[in-house]
Amino acid sequence: MDPQAEPVSYICGDCGMENTLKPGDVIQCRECGYRILYKKRTRRIVQYEAR
Repeated sequence: MDPQAEPVSYICGDCGMENTLKPGDVIQCRECGYRILYKKRTRRIVQYEAR
């Protein structure tokens, strides 16, 4: 595992607030306490190889 893992941004499914979580954090919105969070899309180009 990466010793210095970067926090990942998530969007709350209820209030829409942006949350940043690190590995080991509780998966819960910091504003409303909702437990369903959606991961934001990456800005990096994702390329797959088709065979």
